[in-house]
Amino acid sequence: MAEPITAAQRVALARTVGRPGTADYIAALFTDFFELRGDRQCREDASILGGLALYQGLPVTVLGHRKGKTKTFEENMKCNFGMSGPEGYRKAQRLMRQAEKFGRPVITFVDTPGAYPGLEAEERGQGEAIASTLALMSTLEIPVITVIIGEGGSGGALALAVANRVLMLENAIYSILSPEGFASILWKDSSRSGEAAELMKLTARDLERLGVADEVIAEPPGGAQAKPEAAFAAVERALSRHLRQVIHQGSYAALRQEKFRGMGSAPVRKENV
Repeated sequence: MAEPITAAQRVALARTVGRPGTADYIAALFTDFFELRGDRQCREDASILGGLALYQGLPVTVLGHRKGKTKTFEENMKCNFGMSGPEGYRKAQRLMRQAEKFGRPVITFVDTPGAYPGLEAEERGQGEAIASTLALMSTLEIPVITVIIGEGGSGGALALAVANRVLMLENAIYSILSPEGFASILWKDSSRSGEAAELMKLTARDLERLGVADEVIAEPPGGAQAKPEAAFAAVERALSRHLRQVIHQGSYAALRQEKFRGMGSAPVRKENV
C-alpha cells in the first residue's frame, strides 16, 4: 500500500510546474470563450482571466487567476505569477455585475499564492478592492461555483471563492497564508513549513471535513499535470452536477451566506451532494 501523501507534499503538487491553470480549464471545458479586459478605472490586470462563454450550451461568466505559462518567464511576469492587483479584482467585479444583470451563472477558478502585496497595489486600493469583491459575491443573485485548482492563498483567493459550492482538486490547497509565512510568524523559521502545513489544515480533505470544500475532485496519480485530460474530465463531471443542483435550489445569495456562516461547524450538512 502506498504511503499517504503529506500536507507538505500536497503543497508541492499544488505548486508543480506544468499543472493546468485557469486558461487550460477554460479551453477544455467551455466553448465560445470571449475575453473581457480592464477594470474601467485604471488598467488591465492579466493575472485575472475572465469573460463570457458557453458551458454545455449555457451562457456563463467564467474567470480565474492566471499565473502564465510555466515555461515562459515573460508571461509569468505579465501575469505577476497569479498575484492580482486591485485592477484584477475590480475587473472581476465588473464581470460579476454584468453576469447578474443578464442572469448568467458565474464559475471561478482559484490558483494564486495571494494578492499582490506591493506598495503600488496598496496605493491603488488593494484592500478595498478585495473587500468590495467579497461583499459583491456574497450578495449576487445568480449561481456561483468555485473550483480551487492549485494554490488558494489568503484574501486574494477568497475574493474569487464566495460561492454556493466550493470544489477542490485533490492536491489543491486553501489557507490564510503560505506554510512558509505561517512558520516564519509562529516560529521565526520558514524551514519548518512542512510542519506548518500539517497544522494549518489546508488540504482538500481537511477542508471538506471543516465544511469549507463541498467536494474533493480526484486527480490522476502524480497530480493533474500528469494526465491533464483526466483532470479536465473529473472537473467537468463535478462542475456539471453541482451547477445543476445550485440552479435547481435557487435562493442563491441566501444559501451562499448560510453556507459561509456554517463553515467550521459540525456536523457539516450535505444537501443534494
